[in-house]
Amino acid sequence: MKPLSKLTEGIHQSDIRSVTARVNAVNGINLGQGICDMPAPDSIKEGAKKAIDQDRSIYAPFGGADPLVDRIVEKVKTFNQTPIQGAENIMVTAGSTGAFATAAFALLNPGDEVIQFEPLYGYHSKLLELRGVKQISLALHSPSWEVDFHKLESLITPKTKAIVLTTPNNPCGKVWSRKELETLLSLLIKHDIYAITDEVYEYMTYDGREHISLASMDGAFERTITLSSFSKTFNMTGWRLGYASGPKEIIGKMGLLNDILYICAPTPLQHGLADGFATESRYYEQLLRDYDKKRTMMCSALESAGFDVPWPEGAYYVLASFRPMADQPGFSNDQTACSTLIDRVGIGSVPGGSFYSNPKDGKYLLRFCFAKKENELKEACRRLEGL
Repeated sequence: MKPLSKLTEGIHQSDIRSVTARVNAVNGINLGQGICDMPAPDSIKEGAKKAIDQDRSIYAPFGGADPLVDRIVEKVKTFNQTPIQGAENIMVTAGSTGAFATAAFALLNPGDEVIQFEPLYGYHSKLLELRGVKQISLALHSPSWEVDFHKLESLITPKTKAIVLTTPNNPCGKVWSRKELETLLSLLIKHDIYAITDEVYEYMTYDGREHISLASMDGAFERTITLSSFSKTFNMTGWRLGYASGPKEIIGKMGLLNDILYICAPTPLQHGLADGFATESRYYEQLLRDYDKKRTMMCSALESAGFDVPWPEGAYYVLASFRPMADQPGFSNDQTACSTLIDRVGIGSVPGGSFYSNPKDGKYLLRFCFAKKENELKEACRRLEGL
């Protein structure tokens, strides 16, 4: 047989997927994969049922079903305070990953350079690898995850086409401040660079921190593609609904690519989401209170177990260090520590090396997800405290 595409040669199952399989095999508690297993809002589920009953089953426009797009436009203007004009600035996609893929194809050519901040979201890196771009990484360090902007500028070359930013960050929970975003924007303008911002966890910021969209700042919109998703906010990761917002010239090209790659996101689910999208503000307030409570549970349990824990500023992950435990059997590196937790207490986590271009930089780190039902999270915390 003739060989497969060269694109497939370096592809392998992610650590997140493999951990999930191993935890399921022992009937453990999976704090690895970012699956929020709480129920989606009833209004959205009822809206989807109604759309199915009404046979809303044909292709939607590749930019998104009109009712949902209208809701997103309103949300982006009010919550994100981004200067969009209307539907021409929005594209509904098969999750935010679909949005990132079309942005990568629309903005980047093979050989272009893209700067990312580590620890990073691995799916971004894999998609950029498939696109054939050169990835440049700037490591941020615990516990403050501060950005060295002098170092950042030193990494910029004439081939630098874009910077990828995730705020709040998966996996470490960093929330970019206004001052940091202003400094980043000055570099984007100075060097004529695009920004791709992943803001999936925008409603989850703790200790009074504010989520700020880069595209809301003067001079940023025309060079920024903002990605978001409904998966985490409404507990519907399997629905695969996300979106991109940005300048109409770029969004228009992304829409054409979206049509080629996916045709459209699932039509009845788009209509269902539109029906329930006008969720009252108290939903988001309760969402934040619930996650803040679970953050405290998770971080406290890990500290009791002996981990060094930088409490996340946002999102629903903890990237904890087991370096204080490194002299104990089973904790020599992130892979063995991950296996040890599965074997000893049936708890799944993600090896820290998954979030770095050089896996050794995550040698003493594990990521834990606290987006679980409260009773299950309590049991996970009990097991961790008994390590």
